[in-house]
Amino acid sequence: MADRRPVFTENFSSNLTAIQTFLGPEREAVFRQLLNRLFDEIVPTLCRFPQSGRSFLAHPIHSTTAETLVKKLHSRIKKGDELREFVVDDYLLLYLLSGNRLVFLSVKHHRQLSFDLKRFWE
Repeated sequence: MADRRPVFTENFSSNLTAIQTFLGPEREAVFRQLLNRLFDEIVPTLCRFPQSGRSFLAHPIHSTTAETLVKKLHSRIKKGDELREFVVDDYLLLYLLSGNRLVFLSVKHHRQLSFDLKRFWE
């Protein structure tokens, strides 16, 4: 199968800015390393091997609130699409496999707050 085409959402870009702010100016080199690794290594690897990440929706559900949110996600994801996550160093990437596209939805430092998925399907 041919490599998937990467698509970056506005949210993904905003997340990178938030990570840069989170790390602060004294850790600018760390942020540059993230960008270099992300675009030189991780994105090309995921485009070539998109199943490298694990299924985001395969996590065990431990609350009725989470169960409700997962049901909403399932209703918004098209048949055949997969919502996946990929952990690298201190970062978690959330992406969607959709046809021949690999849609990068979000990236977070592990110490930042959780993903905001509501905006993706409004």
